Amino acid sequence: MRTELSDALVRADAFPFEERRAVYRAIETRRDVRDQFLPDALPDDLVGRLLHAAHSAPSVGFMQPWNFLLVRGEETRRAVHGAFLKANAEAADMFSGKRQAQYRALKLEGILKAPLSICVTCDPTRGGSVVLGRTHNPRMDVYSTVCAVQNLWLAARAEGVGVGWVSIFHDSDIRAILGIPAHVEIVAWLCVGFVDQLYAEPELAVKGWRQRLPLEELVFEERWPAAG
Repeated sequence: MRTELSDALVRADAFPFEERRAVYRAIETRRDVRDQFLPDALPDDLVGRLLHAAHSAPSVGFMQPWNFLLVRGEETRRAVHGAFLKANAEAADMFSGKRQAQYRALKLEGILKAPLSICVTCDPTRGGSVVLGRTHNPRMDVYSTVCAVQNLWLAARAEGVGVGWVSIFHDSDIRAILGIPAHVEIVAWLCVGFVDQLYAEPELAVKGWRQRLPLEELVFEERWPAAG
């Protein structure tokens, strides 16, 4: 058995410099795209590569809880866009004054503009009732699914494809439109399409909604710092 396990191992050398730089470039220049989508359809082989990258994500207990529902039809996308508009109006009312006006001025989705949408879901039953690694944190399946989303997003950046994550909708509306079973959790609605321009910085930072926090304020050593 020891020989068989050792045969399954491969060297873990650091990537060559140019490959390392490409990985960090994808991470640092990834953007949440809302309005820069081009109308060109994505080739099937490219979509396949993005889905393969997503499916290569780590998952607790190797349960692979994700599914990817591809939506290209205009009728379906218009129905989802209607669900977004309803929820977005509700969200705007949660802000007041100048902040509400700023919110209303933001474009927060590209459902109709992007040629492809992907609804990413999580099936908590896939690994059975007891899953290695999920025994004490039942949300690990959803966290695993988010890793798949991030894999897809970074692969898309490397391919010149933009991705926008839409989260402003009522779960029940999307579930009804797509016929998603009650036990399956909707994790992300992703708008996907070619782009030829991206913001140099996150759009919400450029438009003054929020700025990136200094990393040094977010890193602690050994334990949470005492108050004061």
